[in-house]
Amino acid sequence: MPTYPGISSEAFRHPLDRQAEEALRNLPGFKLLASRFVEYIYERPQQIYLMGNTIKAGPRQYSTLYGMFRECVRDLDVSIEPTLYVDQNPRVNSYTLGTEHPYIVVNSGLLDLLEEDELRTVLAHELGHLQCEHPVLTQMAMWAMGAASFVGEVTLGLGNVITTGLLYAFYEWRRKAELSADRAALLVTDDLNPIFRTMMKLSGGSMKYANEVSLSEFTQQSQDYQDLDQEQLNQIYKFLIYNGGNGTFLGHPFPVERLKFIKDWDESKEYQDIKAGHYARGESGSVEVETEEKNDDVDNLRRQVEELRREIERTKKQD
Repeated sequence: MPTYPGISSEAFRHPLDRQAEEALRNLPGFKLLASRFVEYIYERPQQIYLMGNTIKAGPRQYSTLYGMFRECVRDLDVSIEPTLYVDQNPRVNSYTLGTEHPYIVVNSGLLDLLEEDELRTVLAHELGHLQCEHPVLTQMAMWAMGAASFVGEVTLGLGNVITTGLLYAFYEWRRKAELSADRAALLVTDDLNPIFRTMMKLSGGSMKYANEVSLSEFTQQSQDYQDLDQEQLNQIYKFLIYNGGNGTFLGHPFPVERLKFIKDWDESKEYQDIKAGHYARGESGSVEVETEEKNDDVDNLRRQVEELRREIERTKKQD
C-alpha cells in the first residue's frame, strides 16, 4: 500500500469542500454559534459513553480491524491516532468525532457487510475527515441542528443566529466534506474497485443476495443518475431532496454521485502527482474556529442565560 509521509489535507481536499466551508464561516451568526459551542459542549461525556457501551479495538480486540486501522494511520501519516470503537448497531455506518481526543466509531453492521479491503476504505475515509479537521465543524453542525429544534421554546439568544440559511450551509458543507474523505480512501487503497463496492453496499447491499448484485450495473446507474441533469426540473428535484424536500436534510451525497467525483479524481493529474510524491506537506486541516470574539451579541446571550438560570431557581423555590 502507498504511504504519504507528512501529507497535508490540502493535498487532497476537494475544492467544493473548501468553498462550502468558506461560505459557512462567512455567514452571519457563525462566529457567535462557534463561541457558544466551544463554551458549552465537551468531549468527555462522549468518551465515557463509548467506553461504557462499545468495544475499544486494539491488538487483542478486533485485532484484524485494528491492524488495518494502524496501517491506514501510517499511510496517511495521521499525527494523533484516534481511538477506534466498535458499536453494536446493525446500521451500516461509521463516523469520526472529537478534536483533542479524536475517535472513530464503526458499527457492527458495517463489519458484517463489508470485505476487508472495503473496511480499509471506510477506515481511510474516516481518517481523511480527521486529517481535514472536519470533526469540530461536524460537531458544531450536530449541535446547531439540535439547538434549532430547541429555540422554539427557549431562544437563549440564538433565535436570530441559527437560521435556515445557516443550517443549509452546515448541511451543504457536510456533504462536500465527504468528497475530501473519499479522496483519502483512494490514496490508501489506490484502487477504485473497493470504493465502488463499498458505495454499492451502502446503497443496498445484502449478504444473502450478494451474488445477485453487479458492480458494472451499479456504475451504469451512477451514469444514468448524472444524465438526469439534462432536464432542469430533475436538478430542482435533486436540490429539494438534499435540502429538506422529504422532511429532512441529507448529510451525505448519494453514493452514485460520489462515484463520479472519485472517478474523476482518479483520472486527474493532481492524483497522479500525489502518488509520485509531489504533494503539499505540513499542517493539515481547516482554519480554526474563532472563539475569543467579544461583542454585544455574546454579552446579550450571557445575560439571557443568567436570567434563565435565575428564573429556574425561582420556580424551584415556589414549588
